[in-house]
Amino acid sequence: METWLIVVIVVAVLIVLALIALAVAKRGGAAKARKQEQAREHLQEAQLRATRAEKEQALADEQAARARRERAEVEERAAQAEREAQERLSTAAQERSAAEELRAKAEKLAPGLSHDGHSGSAQDADMTQTIRREDIRTDGTEGTGGGATRA
Repeated sequence: METWLIVVIVVAVLIVLALIALAVAKRGGAAKARKQEQAREHLQEAQLRATRAEKEQALADEQAARARRERAEVEERAAQAEREAQERLSTAAQERSAAEELRAKAEKLAPGLSHDGHSGSAQDADMTQTIRREDIRTDGTEGTGGGATRA
């Protein structure tokens, strides 16, 4: 074979190898570009999800705070109702004591009169409890006009 033919073949092989290398480089660059685009999409999706997670976290925190606030309000109302009930019990005890003192004074002033006019302290206590229950049923306000008792 002649030398110029060998040189032409070698040059042709080199050109073919250069074209193959260029095609592989372009394909690698295209794959790299696709991967970068895919990575950008993943980053955008991650940012959207992180934003949604922060929003959900804020809503959950707000809901928990609202629940704690409502629980505190309920506990405060219950404590207030218990204080009012204790005050009513104290008032009832004072009224009962005052009634007993007045009954004792009446007995001293006119012995035997309380047996004619009333059946005794047990019935009076029942009447007082009945009146107090009626007062309580009127939404916590005194239904008999400021605590006056019925005759």
